[in-house]
Amino acid sequence: MKMTYLPALLLGLSLPFTAIAHNFIENQYVPAVGIHDKGELMFTQDKFSYQNWNSARLAGKVRVIQHIAGRSSAKEMNAALIEAIKAANFPHDRYQTTTIVNTDDAIPGTGMFVRSSIESNKKQYPWSQFIVDSLGIAKKAWQLDAGGSAIVVLDKQGRVRFAKDGALTQNETQRVISLVKSLLKA
Repeated sequence: MKMTYLPALLLGLSLPFTAIAHNFIENQYVPAVGIHDKGELMFTQDKFSYQNWNSARLAGKVRVIQHIAGRSSAKEMNAALIEAIKAANFPHDRYQTTTIVNTDDAIPGTGMFVRSSIESNKKQYPWSQFIVDSLGIAKKAWQLDAGGSAIVVLDKQGRVRFAKDGALTQNETQRVISLVKSLLKA
């Protein structure tokens, strides 16, 4: 083997390890996922309950999906976007935030605190959707990084319009807010 091929060979061997982590494709639907162990947190008549949830329910509204590990560090990664969404005061009849919390990726012994935080958020933002994924099904199906936060913007048909696994930059946060505004006008 000539030495001139060695750099190309090394680059080729490293590509699978540096590829984009998630498998969201722009203008396509999110890969199908169903969460049956816990699932969507419901709050009716001052009582919490869970119901099965699946990604087929994502169409119908413009939405931002936030998939986060059940850790405060993951929640903080894209906290600026969540604050910008709150400030934008999007119409609840046409927009929804869907937060999927991977409690399988929580610091051992903190599960009770994580669920308490999710329940508190559901009380405060009843129009938002909170999904508890205690088996990490969405993380596996969507090929997301452990311990992190992913943001996906869907149009009202449920197609991916933006996706990033990891912390958004300030420009990306502004881009997401602008994108949601334009999708709400469409």
